Amino acid sequence: MKFVSTNHRSPAVGLKEAVLNGLAPDGGLYMPEALPRIPLFADTDSFQEIAFELSKRWIENDIPERDIRTIVESALNFDAPLRRLSDSLFVLELFHGPTLAFKDFGARFMARLMGYFLKDSDRDLTILVATSGDTGSAVAHGFFNVPGIRVVILYPRGGVSEIQEKQLTTLGGNVTALEVDGVFDDCQRLVKEAFMDKELRKKRALSSANSINIARLIPQSFYYCYAVSQLRSSEGADPHPRIQDQIVFSVPSGNFGNLTAGLFAKKMGLPVAKFVASTNLNDVVPQYLKTGRFEPRPSRKTISNAMDVGNPSNFARMQALYQGDLAALRADIRGYSFSDVETREAIQEVYKTYGVILDPHTAVAHLGMKEYLETTIRPHEGGSFGATIRSPERGPFRATIRTTGILLQTAHPAKFLDVVEPVIGQKIPIPESLERCMATQKKSIPLSNRYEDLKERLM
Repeated sequence: MKFVSTNHRSPAVGLKEAVLNGLAPDGGLYMPEALPRIPLFADTDSFQEIAFELSKRWIENDIPERDIRTIVESALNFDAPLRRLSDSLFVLELFHGPTLAFKDFGARFMARLMGYFLKDSDRDLTILVATSGDTGSAVAHGFFNVPGIRVVILYPRGGVSEIQEKQLTTLGGNVTALEVDGVFDDCQRLVKEAFMDKELRKKRALSSANSINIARLIPQSFYYCYAVSQLRSSEGADPHPRIQDQIVFSVPSGNFGNLTAGLFAKKMGLPVAKFVASTNLNDVVPQYLKTGRFEPRPSRKTISNAMDVGNPSNFARMQALYQGDLAALRADIRGYSFSDVETREAIQEVYKTYGVILDPHTAVAHLGMKEYLETTIRPHEGGSFGATIRSPERGPFRATIRTTGILLQTAHPAKFLDVVEPVIGQKIPIPESLERCMATQKKSIPLSNRYEDLKERLM
């Protein structure tokens, strides 16, 4: 598979170059020239088996099949279970990895992919990454002590939770944490300037582990497929069901890598009716979907801090995927934004209604799904409607089409104790891995938001 830049001013490259470079020479993000098709899965297939079959279609021309299986089995050795809240609402739990956040899927897969490509190299690689929360800890743990790789993480001072900060600043070894005097957008700007600095790149081989790196998005598309497989399994094996699901994913969105991975899956053939781009007050993309104008602005601090992004990088990929066609993008995505007050109310509502504790980001996803259902589905025939379905074996038959919502739960609520516990009035059990991390001494280096200071440190 070949990858091309969203800026269209750099030549197409193979997977190895796209992954190790992170950003194209013209400053664009790498996109696949053509997306593979999703194979047929049995409803009983495990997440690892689905990930392996999809990985083959992305990378089998670059890596032998036996090595692909080794990468998948090593990187994605935890589950992503689908949890039922009601007859038509589910939560996809993406926090069962080592750092208890969905970023583990992309970071671990990418770390093993890079390790594979660098195994015969005599040149060290520096992973330079900006984080607004969970990316930093997932990257730090994913790349910890990987031979030939040095990790430099930039995070905004006071802009991540205490637990998130401990997770990304306590490892040491080949991981360096830089505490930037600014917001996430400053961190992201510094990273982009470094990638565009020809003098620096002559002396240091740089790559990124943010969602600007295509290797982050590839494995994130896998769990969308797994979610649909689990949904079908939960409904039974009847090939002609009386009720068929019109699937809607609500995705908590900041830099929009997670949602873009879902769009990849849909374009590859996954039967998804709609995506809901659920954001906090940093609502650049929802505003674009309403007005047709993309107007980046400084990010605003919220309790769902991983989504505090005022200029989301992956918007360029979304545009490329839909060839700049706003109408086509609107056909697949609805966007909504919510305040911290609404987010806290959602945490409380879900806890009282279902007994489930959500982190602030997933609470925003719940609000987005609720808004979508109330404004789009429920005014029209109560959320379901009759339709004629065609089956190759049976021909046409009548079925009820039901909207089934899936929320992406992107982090364990224990990572946000200061927000969640006062809302639900209960103590949240802290996983043992987090307790160990909190007891470890923080190791970070203060840094201004001036690029010259970052360059001096990297040199």
